Amino acid sequence: MTEGRELLMFCLIVGGASLARGLSSYIDALSNNTMKSFFTATLPMDVEFLADYPDFFSFIVMMIVTALLAAGVKKSSMLNNILTTLNLLTVITVVVSGSIKADSANWKIAKEEIPPDVRNAGEGGFAPFGVAGIMAGAAKCFFGFVGFDAIATTGEEAKRPQRNIPLAIVISLIVIFLAYFGVSVVLTMMWPYYDQHAEAPFPYVFERVGWPVIKWIVTIGAVFAICTSLLGAMFPLPRVLYAMANDGLIFTFLSRVHPKTRTPLIATVVSGIFGGVMALVFDLQQLIDMMSIGTLMAYTIVAICVLILRYEDPQEVEIPKSDSHHTTTGVIIKHFALIFNLNGNKHPNCTTATFTKGAICVFSVIALAVCFFIKYAGTFVNAEHPYYLTGFILLAIILLSVVVVIARQPTCSIEISFKVPWVPFIPCLSIFINLYLMCELDAYTWLRFLIWICIGFFIYFLYGISHSRQKECSIDNEPQTSAAPVFVMKTKPEERF
Repeated sequence: MTEGRELLMFCLIVGGASLARGLSSYIDALSNNTMKSFFTATLPMDVEFLADYPDFFSFIVMMIVTALLAAGVKKSSMLNNILTTLNLLTVITVVVSGSIKADSANWKIAKEEIPPDVRNAGEGGFAPFGVAGIMAGAAKCFFGFVGFDAIATTGEEAKRPQRNIPLAIVISLIVIFLAYFGVSVVLTMMWPYYDQHAEAPFPYVFERVGWPVIKWIVTIGAVFAICTSLLGAMFPLPRVLYAMANDGLIFTFLSRVHPKTRTPLIATVVSGIFGGVMALVFDLQQLIDMMSIGTLMAYTIVAICVLILRYEDPQEVEIPKSDSHHTTTGVIIKHFALIFNLNGNKHPNCTTATFTKGAICVFSVIALAVCFFIKYAGTFVNAEHPYYLTGFILLAIILLSVVVVIARQPTCSIEISFKVPWVPFIPCLSIFINLYLMCELDAYTWLRFLIWICIGFFIYFLYGISHSRQKECSIDNEPQTSAAPVFVMKTKPEERF
């Protein structure tokens, strides 16, 4: 739970910072990179793992958003609804107008047709950078699917949360996918992929096709869309900080609620300043990579938790111990039977749960090894390199065997309204894909992420573990209750934080 909240907080802070930096880059691109030229000349930052210049505009944007959130949810929610409507209208405008100018020939550009002055244009065609390029792009673009866990944080405000929260997540995923898919298709079909503008694609493409009116309509809508995403990214962050502080996992002063605004004012200001500093010193690509790796790790942990919970049962059934086998062969046969559940156990117990957890750990380690193998030695997996091919086949066989071990264990018998289907295959596939996408990110991204994780563990072990309210509840043998925000219960539904 602690690590999950830490990752959620990481994704929200970095997500807000990246959106602020993206808004700054977008506006700067429309003004011929005036801010970039000025700050690069006057305040250059010649550090490899930082941005080229401090972006004060993005810092100011973060402070404005922080002030809106600190003022109360009623004001920021109303503004967020307006911006969301403009966001959807912008997407529809881009897709509809772009479809008119779409040309499938832009997906079939031969390598010989690419201008010689264009660098890193790939091999042309539909997938100019191959499967490796698609996966590398997917790893960087995973930030588009961050924030769906924020829906679950509003569970105390939802009617029938066991049904409505999964439904809301699925519908949101479909809408987001269609929006990203539609915009990507029309942009790449309107204009060649190698001549796209990375920082301000909409106005650039519509200007190139000769539609200046649509260009400015879409530009204004895109600015509002980024503002919408920024508010959406920063909105749950004070709630997460409040919950952690209220549980005693981080410093308790972050859980103080302002009597007038009924918001955790200190938590809001601290999170805003932290995000603003990150937007100030990191560039957009660095922030996007950081958010992607945090999101991928968070979803990996979710998949692991699904496996653990599915193969545990609060009402454990103990299996009587047998003394029938005392020889080495008998012990091996007994453990083999337990690992593959040849005894036909129908209910989880301590033994099966232990085997499952061990198998999950082994699967995660082997999956990471396979991902690194594919990333750095994938080109050698062929008949010309038998050692690489043999090693890859052995790792794959072990990986599949572990999945079979997990699948053979008895599952939880408790009936709930929503369960992940095809367990353990879907969670295992999710873990593997997430780890592979994480391997596509650079070493600096891993280093920044590990530093954040180390800071979180440092605070937890030195402060949180001794101040945790859940620990006090377990010592007193009292049932643990969720740390629902006190201020939520004191306000009307439409004014809740």
